[in-house]
Amino acid sequence: MVLNYIWIAFFLVAFVIALVKLLFMGDLEVFPAIVNSTFSSAETAFTISLGLTGVLSLWLGILRIGERGGVTALFARLLSPVFGRLFPDIPKGHPVTGTIFMNMAANMLGLDNAATPMGLKAMEQLQELNPRKETATNPMIMFLVLNTSGLTLIPVSIMVYRAQLGAAQPTDIFMPILLATFFSTLAGIVAVSLYQRINLFHRALLLALGGMSLLVAGIIWFFHSLSRTRMDTVSALVANILLFGIVIGFILAGIRKRVNVYEAFIEGAKEGFQTAVRIIPYLVAILVAIGVFRASGAMDMMIGGVERLVAWCGGNTDFVGALPTALMKPLSGSGARGLMVDAMTTYGADSFVGRLACIFQGSTDTTFYILAVYFGSVGIRQTRHAVPCGLLADLSGMVAAVFIGYLFFG
Repeated sequence: MVLNYIWIAFFLVAFVIALVKLLFMGDLEVFPAIVNSTFSSAETAFTISLGLTGVLSLWLGILRIGERGGVTALFARLLSPVFGRLFPDIPKGHPVTGTIFMNMAANMLGLDNAATPMGLKAMEQLQELNPRKETATNPMIMFLVLNTSGLTLIPVSIMVYRAQLGAAQPTDIFMPILLATFFSTLAGIVAVSLYQRINLFHRALLLALGGMSLLVAGIIWFFHSLSRTRMDTVSALVANILLFGIVIGFILAGIRKRVNVYEAFIEGAKEGFQTAVRIIPYLVAILVAIGVFRASGAMDMMIGGVERLVAWCGGNTDFVGALPTALMKPLSGSGARGLMVDAMTTYGADSFVGRLACIFQGSTDTTFYILAVYFGSVGIRQTRHAVPCGLLADLSGMVAAVFIGYLFFG
């Protein structure tokens, strides 16, 4: 229901703004631009889905081998003390716990192509436990918000973009992103826990959150001790070794259980293809609405309003140049990536705006994209408190990014 209102609002706001531009400013190009955006956005949605087909087939095939080999069940048993508190409605030892863990691990390493198939598989498993098939369950919402908060330990792709655009130290945004995304994830967990009345002061959860904080601190210390060039090399190497290690580990587990790994892979790959086709209508719907909103100039008006408000309050407006990336990130990952590159191109990769745009890009994830794809893949229509909790996590990450950006680079 919330997505329905947001979808309608995008179109109505765009129409009103375009009508005002036409009648009072004589802008004859605004409506053609909006109409053209619908075609280009629909094409983009189909292209994304088409691109996901191969990736989904690959990773759902690998996941099926892991299921047959008992890997996901092993993760489920190991994580049950913590996940049992965050996801109290999931039966103890259910395989979805292991799938959720692998999705989160892929997100932490910045491996989006691996994370999405695992996330979609987790949603399908959660849907099997759902008594009301069109309404999001509590575990679904917690899982989705953990994804939208975008916890990232190694932002490899952002560092690559910075290197390509001539940054003197492409990795100087590593620690700021790590800190900002940690606050975003923490805010998301707290928000969902308040809605679902989950006791965060339980010993297992306190140990988990404390351990996560120590892990973040340890990673910051380790990478801070490396040279910039060495940091780039180690980050990329660790991410790719872990990813390929998962593939080999699943295959070996399947062999140990005497599973026909080839047939299991084919079975999972077929499911991946079907999932990719299923999400096309949902992607078209959300990306067309976002495209119309952008083409009308509504995004530019929002940014201009924020700049004037901050200036009126006597605040520093240096961060406003990077704000388009922050505002676009919940709507479109590719759009935010383009705006990040544009900020670095316009202001310089080593400018405050260029660096802050990178921190914005890494601090959260694409909330509405994830909502459309994950919920759309299993036919969820009633999203309940998923949107407000996801947006609260996004807002926390953005605010943290601004403060951390000023702390490191201001």
